[in-house]
Amino acid sequence: MASIKETTSAITEKLESLVSDLRTELENGEVDFERLTSIADQISESADGLAETFNNVNETLMQRLDQLKSGDSSDSSNGSSSQKKTSKAS
Repeated sequence: MASIKETTSAITEKLESLVSDLRTELENGEVDFERLTSIADQISESADGLAETFNNVNETLMQRLDQLKSGDSSDSSNGSSSQKKTSKAS
């Protein structure tokens, strides 16, 4: 399974390549608007993919934190109730 660093690195490399292609198209003198549109669309899709990757990682981490928080609170309430039962039994 690819790490987040590997994934974002691959996506940013693709973005850098596309931006380079866009610059080259603009600097060549002959402006092909269809080509520029195509490159811009590819940049947009790659940027959206990167944003989606970060969003998915953030959601996963936040869900895990929520699970840990809810698990901790139920464990502590269980622990206090078992202490009460033990005290009554003594």
